[in-house]
Amino acid sequence: MIARWLEYALFLAIVVGLARPAGLYLARVFAGERTWLDPVLRPVEHGLHRLLGVRPEAEMSAGVYFFSFVLFGVLGTLVLFALLMIQLALPGGPADHYLSTPMTPDLALNTAISFATTTTWQAYAGESTLRYLTQTIGLVSQNFLAGGAGLAVGIAFIRGFAREKSATIGNFWVDLVRALLWVLLPIALVGAVILMWQGVPMNLTPYTQAHTLEGQTQVIAQGPVAALELIKNLGTNGGGFFNVNAAHPYENPTPLTGFVALLAIAVLPASMTIAFGEMTGRRRAGWVLLGVMVAMFVAGLWVCDLAEAAPPAHLAAAHVVGGDMEGKEVRFGVGDSVLTAVVTSNGATGSYSSMHDSFEPLGVMVPLVNMMLGEIIFGGLGTGIYGVIMITLVAVFLGGLMIGRTPAYLGKKVTVAETKLVAVYMLLTPLVVMGLGAVALVAKEGLAGLGTNAGPHGLTEAIFAYASSMANNGQTMASLNANSLFWNATTGVAMLVGRFGMAGLALVLAGRFAAQGRQAVTSGSLPDDTVAFGLLVIGTVIIVGALNFFPALALGPVFEALQR
Repeated sequence: MIARWLEYALFLAIVVGLARPAGLYLARVFAGERTWLDPVLRPVEHGLHRLLGVRPEAEMSAGVYFFSFVLFGVLGTLVLFALLMIQLALPGGPADHYLSTPMTPDLALNTAISFATTTTWQAYAGESTLRYLTQTIGLVSQNFLAGGAGLAVGIAFIRGFAREKSATIGNFWVDLVRALLWVLLPIALVGAVILMWQGVPMNLTPYTQAHTLEGQTQVIAQGPVAALELIKNLGTNGGGFFNVNAAHPYENPTPLTGFVALLAIAVLPASMTIAFGEMTGRRRAGWVLLGVMVAMFVAGLWVCDLAEAAPPAHLAAAHVVGGDMEGKEVRFGVGDSVLTAVVTSNGATGSYSSMHDSFEPLGVMVPLVNMMLGEIIFGGLGTGIYGVIMITLVAVFLGGLMIGRTPAYLGKKVTVAETKLVAVYMLLTPLVVMGLGAVALVAKEGLAGLGTNAGPHGLTEAIFAYASSMANNGQTMASLNANSLFWNATTGVAMLVGRFGMAGLALVLAGRFAAQGRQAVTSGSLPDDTVAFGLLVIGTVIIVGALNFFPALALGPVFEALQR
């Protein structure tokens, strides 16, 4: 236990330690201030602006910014869909007889949506479905582009709080280019080199046929794995080159590669809180948000570790010693498996390293709750910052009622109009997740995907799929047979709403805040940069989460745990 918690503590210490320099760097990049990469990247940026016809000085209203974001996502979806449909005509490996999963139109559209929304929900096995060129040209490029677009929206949202009496919140295309050139590309290149050094393959060779000691033949998939691995985590995408994702020894061969992958998931989203404080001139408020994230992260880690490290109650007759190792890699053990499950479910990155379907009921409830809460603990790249601030605004509203003042956050008034936007945002996730989950559990086509899992476990499995899609996370409980027209269509709807519905509400709200002035802080103002305020936010998370999802959790993982 001590060794596990030392690992957890080391991870959190590095994330928090890197959050400040990374956040200050992001603030400089998107303010257009000078950085050490400018001599190399400025000419490239100017060239891209000319190529795309972008006028950097022409800023956008919230509506135009959102339209550009949606247009970019739709174009990315269509291009990737077309590539997936013609992939068998592409040259190079793997050989056709290894591609056992047919790329049907519904699977291709679901996959295109998932990568264009950073969900990377995979109803297929990559090594038996996709050409090398499809992985490198289609999926890798979308990991960069969709991740960069999400970061751009997060920065635009912050500008809504930073600006006063402004009709604009930035230029989407300028923000996108800077996100790609100054943030994602440099880190991904360095990270990919580290992965190759540690043994992650980067090749286009045919699949290897190995002869085992038992005299059998085993096919070992190859491919340009390193190109996909770092950016899938950095861009909070998560779709693996192989079916078992980060459990595969090619994707995650050493303890260092696993640790680097988790840092790639968490550091940039965590640093967005520091960038928020820097850009708004309220540094302490940014640290309070980071503190809220860390506190909730530790709480989830504690519950999941407690559930998975204890000997499984249902195997007591077998005298099992130690934690629940079903569905976990022996080389990772309980500690790495729990840490990865909690980080990936918080970070909107489904880069799992163990089969969550085999977790204890209360263990799997932790990643499920993390996704249900809507990316408020670190969250996706860019999307996490507006997720945590939305719940913070609910806390501000409740706090304002307590002290009898008009709710305000960082000097921005939360009036009836803003409150309605926040309310719709908070209700959208339960509406989509619970609504689609209910349909799946009564429709014949939905029940067909559950296979042998019925009862509370089957309910958890269905809700988990839609929570993952809505949170643009992409991980699954693995026993769901999701490659059908019903599941491809319904998870696709959840992914689109989770990406564009949530971002649209966030940007509209940012536009309203940018148009406001800033109230002076008085003795009657609700302090928004104190430990007490952080506790108010955490309390609000618990109340809102329970109101939205407690019945589903009670009928699913909680009931299953009580049955054991």
